[in-house]
Amino acid sequence: MTDETAATDRFSRPARPTSHFAMRFSSTPRGARLARRLAGHRLDAWGVPYDCDTHHALTLIVAELAANAVRHGRVPGRDFHLALACDATTVRIEVTDTRTEGVPVAETPTDLDNTGRGLLLVEHLADRWDWHPRRNGPGKTVWAEYVLPTPSRPAAAPPLPVVYRRPQALSHRDRWTADRHSGQT
Repeated sequence: MTDETAATDRFSRPARPTSHFAMRFSSTPRGARLARRLAGHRLDAWGVPYDCDTHHALTLIVAELAANAVRHGRVPGRDFHLALACDATTVRIEVTDTRTEGVPVAETPTDLDNTGRGLLLVEHLADRWDWHPRRNGPGKTVWAEYVLPTPSRPAAAPPLPVVYRRPQALSHRDRWTADRHSGQT
């Protein structure tokens, strides 16, 4: 690891994470899907609710980094590692694989490419992202940090496009919730 990479990693890491989650997953699409789901569950437990833009952005970052670890960092018989750390202002996501070749780069794909947009999404959604060689063995760690919104600072990225569906009738509970949020009871 170069001094520049070590310095970048040291200064961008949350000083004192108040919450931490780490787990190994099989380097398969099923492992990547499970990593995303467990990260989403953990974020909800830490106070980032399922139905907010911050939760959607963070789980998308986890999904893209895990999918890249499976697709580009897979070594047969070896797992990838997901780590989440959260303090009062920042969530840090780290995904470590065991493949040493291939440096993660966010490139603009052509319109004909069916892949290659994952790191562009991470770059757009995260406040910072980078990679460094794995500390204890072969491989690399790709990390991303997302600064949590505060009342004075809105979410960093604009919301993702909404898929419009045919309107459905609201249930009694949904009408009550909508009225409650609009100030009417």
